[in-house]
Amino acid sequence: MDKIQESSAFIEIGNQEIHVKTWQPVDGGQNLAPIILMHDSLGSVDLWRDFPAQLAAATGRSVYAYDRLGFGQSSAHPDQLKTDFVLTEAQQAFKAVMDHFHLHRFVIMGHSVGGGMSVVIAAAYPERCAGLITIAAQYEVEELTLAGIREAKSGFTQPGQLERLARYHGDKAQWVLNAWTETWLSPVFRDWNLAAQLSGVHCPALVIHGELDEYGTTAQPQQIFQGVAGQAELQILEGLHHMPHKEQPELVTALIADFAQELN
Repeated sequence: MDKIQESSAFIEIGNQEIHVKTWQPVDGGQNLAPIILMHDSLGSVDLWRDFPAQLAAATGRSVYAYDRLGFGQSSAHPDQLKTDFVLTEAQQAFKAVMDHFHLHRFVIMGHSVGGGMSVVIAAAYPERCAGLITIAAQYEVEELTLAGIREAKSGFTQPGQLERLARYHGDKAQWVLNAWTETWLSPVFRDWNLAAQLSGVHCPALVIHGELDEYGTTAQPQQIFQGVAGQAELQILEGLHHMPHKEQPELVTALIADFAQELN
């Protein structure tokens, strides 16, 4: 692996802080649009593990990841998660990160709900977004999605499960769990989808999805692939589930590196 330099920062938004980590190739990468990672519903910067460093080495691009408000090392969220949270992320914390680092051009990449946020971000900043990558993203709320969340919610009642989450989110762990389960299972959220945003995505897109994803059928990536306005590539990965980048990191990293090679 090429030498990668890591650094962390905290960005103030009002009286709150957002934690950001950067992986930068020591030799080059400054002239390429960096990749910004958006984590999933229980995720954090640390839960990306060594994937960002692998991505930086494989693509030669700087990689940024941040803890959304209420997650990881960022400040506690002052309220319950609102049902428009996928939309508002683009204009709030993401914009603060983009402005702080003066990122005039970027590639946006997200996992699960972070993939949905990435679609919204690509549509919100069409002049600045050089590429979109989604992994296991949801286009809409399917019954399979809800069934998977109900099962996971039940699993978190077992001894030690919330403590595992607290290793990454501290005393925010219960809020993080509720933000996922109670928001997605809410009747108000049932009609959420990305239909209004997809047509605004004009950059090249890479849509990755595990064939056996327990939180979304392959209809989800098909909708994203067919709905974006720009050139798109669809990769349904045989035998993989909801975490393709952790199940087969070399394969996923190679797909992303090949896609990123064509971007400016």
